Amino acid sequence: MKGDKTFSLLYPRGKEVEFRKLEGSAYHDLGLDVITGAVTSDKNEQAIIVDILSYLSADPEVTNYRQEIFEDLKNLPDIRAKITELFDQIEFNKQYGVIKKSQDEVEGLWLLMHRLDQYRDYITCVDALKDCLSDDRIKSKGLKDYKAYIDEVYADAHFNELKKDLERISAETSEIQSVTLGLNLNKRLEAVSMGIVSVNNKPFKKSGIVSNFAEGISKDKIKNSNEWNGDMHYRLVEKTTAPGIMSVMEEAFRKTNPILSSMSAGTTSSIPQGDGLANVPAQFDYTLNKMLDSMSKSLRKTLDKYADMAIHHIADVIPEFVYYIRFAEFITKLENKGFKMTKARAVSGSDTRAVSGSDNRMSAKGFYNFKLALSLSDPNEIVGNDLDFDSDHMIYILTGANRGGKTTATQGIGLLFALAQGGIFVPAESFEFEPADCVFTHFPADEDKTMNLGRLGEECIRFKEIFDGATDRSLILMNETFSTTSFEEGYYIACDAIKALLTKGARTIYNTHMHKLGIDAEEFSKDFEQKASSLIVRSDGGNRSFKLAVAPPEGSSYASDIAKKYGVTFDMLTGKKN
Repeated sequence: MKGDKTFSLLYPRGKEVEFRKLEGSAYHDLGLDVITGAVTSDKNEQAIIVDILSYLSADPEVTNYRQEIFEDLKNLPDIRAKITELFDQIEFNKQYGVIKKSQDEVEGLWLLMHRLDQYRDYITCVDALKDCLSDDRIKSKGLKDYKAYIDEVYADAHFNELKKDLERISAETSEIQSVTLGLNLNKRLEAVSMGIVSVNNKPFKKSGIVSNFAEGISKDKIKNSNEWNGDMHYRLVEKTTAPGIMSVMEEAFRKTNPILSSMSAGTTSSIPQGDGLANVPAQFDYTLNKMLDSMSKSLRKTLDKYADMAIHHIADVIPEFVYYIRFAEFITKLENKGFKMTKARAVSGSDTRAVSGSDNRMSAKGFYNFKLALSLSDPNEIVGNDLDFDSDHMIYILTGANRGGKTTATQGIGLLFALAQGGIFVPAESFEFEPADCVFTHFPADEDKTMNLGRLGEECIRFKEIFDGATDRSLILMNETFSTTSFEEGYYIACDAIKALLTKGARTIYNTHMHKLGIDAEEFSKDFEQKASSLIVRSDGGNRSFKLAVAPPEGSSYASDIAKKYGVTFDMLTGKKN
């Protein structure tokens, strides 16, 4: 196999990619934990999803690579089902195909036979996977490259050699139907040694109604020799506790396999003393392994040379397929209910400016909060919104009524980035963006985390850590930051924080109840190339519209609408009429 033996469906082969890890608090703030639980209830699969979504790359090629793979798997459910079936078989053999043995136990032929079965199943799966990925409907570079990778595995010299070895061994052992064993007994009829008498191409048949043993030990039936003439009946054992019965094939291999034919293992071995016949079945595998130890070593050596085959690298891709397939199944269900999901397109800033002259770093049309959609049964309840990030709108100061949708919109933007960069279709009519190197969230902390520093102190420390860690490629989401103190103090700190963020150039949404911050957005921006802008959730006669608009804060006018709706104006409370 040439070059790199590894392959991933998460980034292009041979490409060095840098990732930054999403903090656990950000994963929770974005609602990704809720989404993960909705996609699958399997804890192992949830761990796979968390691990993949938590590592972000700002490379547009990585995002588009993943989006294309996801598109193929979502749009081709039959291919998805075949791949799932194949990898279920590979994973089963990877986990359970080789029976576990104690640390000091010699690997006997029975275990070696299971290794052969495991490799045989791998070959079957690779053959089927090769055919599956040859489907002309597959368009993504990732799956096509994976097909090429499978072809490399298939053409690998060791792989072809293994196929030939398995075919030869299968052919040589296909005629073996039974093995005749001999037991030497002492006066108490306890087995003291055993050996292989013959290897046969026909199975023994169940015969006899009464005790064959009693018949066999009658005085006139005891033979004056040790040669077997077929005189004894065979009685089928209905149940056995000795899986090692498969080891009787060892001597057959020695006689029929050219690789093993030159070996001179003994054909008789003493049985451990102590329990006599009672433990013969349990000792059977142990004894034959001891008898044919040199032959087992040879077969073990033959198998060990395949231990590092690329087939195991094929199996390592299974978690990535699980990730895509579970999301594809989930997104398909949502689309069938009428929810709009779309393929995201990642661009680099330099490419965008060169082609269009625009510095647009995100354009979302008709987006909505994915987590919110999970709680809705009717897609008509969804309110879609449009939002762009560019140099004139690098920081949005988002204001509006309590429970008017500020947090939902803020979280929704973060989910667009996280899902898109994870390769998953996003909840929008269209979404084009520069991927973020990381998503930072500054949401209210639990009270037990603020006991020592106080709420404001804890908020300031967290914001300082976010600011130091962010770059001009980051996304920062702030939810009621600096709101745990008086308006005057919170406003003073927030003004400096916004100005500092303008020097950073990170895309930011700061939702807050301090409307004055929105009013002063233009003033904050006058000394900086990047600009802050006021974003509001529009009021609709006091009703929540959940519609975003770039506009000055509505402030008291919206409060007046709410007051009138609930009857708490001075005139309404006192009954006075103007």
